[in-house]
Amino acid sequence: MSSHSSSQRYLSTRGGSYHLSFEDVVLKGLASDGGLFIPEEIPSLPADWASKWQNLSFEDLAYNIFSLYISPSEIPSADLKDIIRRSYATFRTKDVTPTVTLDKEKNIHLLELFHGPTFAFKDVALQFLGNLFEYFLVRRNEGKTGRDREHLTVIGATSGDTGSAAIYGLRGKKDVSVFIMHPSGKVSPIQEAQMTTVMDANVHNLAVDGTFDDCQDFVKALFADPEINKTHRLAAVNSINWARILAQITYFFHAYFNLIRQPSFLPASTVRFVVPTGNFGDILAGYFARRMGLPAEKLVIATNENDILHRFWQSGKYEKKPVHGAEAEGGIPEDGVKAHEDGVKETLSPAMDILVSSNFERLLWFLAYQVYSTESDPIEERRKTAGNHVRTWLNDLKSNGGFSVDSSILASAQSDFESERVTDQQTLATIKGVFTSTSAVLSHGYILDPHSAIGITAAYRSSQRSKPPTTHHVSLATAHPAKFSNAVETALQGEKGYSWHDVLPKEMQGLEDKPRRVSYVKKAEGWQGVRTVVVAEVEAELNAADNAGSS
Repeated sequence: MSSHSSSQRYLSTRGGSYHLSFEDVVLKGLASDGGLFIPEEIPSLPADWASKWQNLSFEDLAYNIFSLYISPSEIPSADLKDIIRRSYATFRTKDVTPTVTLDKEKNIHLLELFHGPTFAFKDVALQFLGNLFEYFLVRRNEGKTGRDREHLTVIGATSGDTGSAAIYGLRGKKDVSVFIMHPSGKVSPIQEAQMTTVMDANVHNLAVDGTFDDCQDFVKALFADPEINKTHRLAAVNSINWARILAQITYFFHAYFNLIRQPSFLPASTVRFVVPTGNFGDILAGYFARRMGLPAEKLVIATNENDILHRFWQSGKYEKKPVHGAEAEGGIPEDGVKAHEDGVKETLSPAMDILVSSNFERLLWFLAYQVYSTESDPIEERRKTAGNHVRTWLNDLKSNGGFSVDSSILASAQSDFESERVTDQQTLATIKGVFTSTSAVLSHGYILDPHSAIGITAAYRSSQRSKPPTTHHVSLATAHPAKFSNAVETALQGEKGYSWHDVLPKEMQGLEDKPRRVSYVKKAEGWQGVRTVVVAEVEAELNAADNAGSS
């Protein structure tokens, strides 16, 4: 692995689209062969990283990490520093992603990722991505006027948090229109309000009468549609966009440096990162950090009852629908959670209610690359082989609803990751347990959102296998509890010292009463229905810009 980024290029997980630049992959989002972009090689850290980086601010750390992936010939250093500075100036804490110790005895820490504008971890990446989009467009549009200007049409699907984070990252940005689809009635009321009360002319919310997976399918269909791609430059904000993964690598390093400064971190200590995951993007950033050289002993995947990833790590089978017990007979699912006809269960942690983790494909490529070839094989050959395996697996997923990997791939996956599955009941018990145990130590009890509670549940289980005092667990807190009132209220109603009023940040008060703007799309109209809306809205925006320009 080289640590030099002067010519870092990107390829597709399915074998095609080689040698694209960072700018190309950020603006394209998805490769033309349907694959996801990955760097041709994972850079290794500079020899003196541990001493040189340990006291850097979050922004300076981000700059050093991004510079390993983005060549200064693409984004000059001063510009990259400025983009980073503006991206994190919107956060409510100077430390951007601070760490809190929840359990001193067991060395369980929480990495708080919700201090950005929309109170969710996705702000860390989407503030950066919004500024990147704008930077590239401003540069491309220099000296161009009217319809000659390049215009970016950003399309995304959300199970709640991506949508508002993307909207807040892109609202009011020049030459960008953003369209976010969410499953109608299946995101939390606060999340829906955060998205639909943004009145900037370039922001469009589409409520689809289906599931998150339907929305995600529409996004993929639009990216694959030659007709809209002829007339519009489409860009992705979901974690299929490589810049999202890149931006998230920073906080794994940041948390590590915060941790080793603590007196409880002994010379022989190891660290495990625990990540509540649905789409596999956040934990994939941890995998990149680890491959670059961050000393994380293991990454622990924490799923809710939509546990396709957990089942994979147990069995090597990646299947949309588990067939076992009552569910096979069409009875009540084992946890008493209502399942949709399409197999997604609605849980208290809706951001993780997904059937298929789109980012998992990136990990599969690296596993295939390691397992099915050796250092002595020509590099182009190795990449092609890995891409072929991924394409075969993904085709099986599409046509048969699943695929199996052989034991060597599973063993390789297990060397980096462990997994845990957490039910709604366990999630509620953890929210309550942590609130009660921290009430005794802190001036007020610590309140976890349901996704973060899944991570903490998994951290406690992992700490029974890999024990303190030598192991520290850092669990990622992905959202502010105020975004998920249903779970928090259910867990803590009537607890001594708990009041919902204390949970709700001032930024969210009165949000649900503001005027909204949203269009409704019927699932039956399909992605073509979405295409019609997108084309009409972009046209209206461009006309308004033309008129403003000529008046």
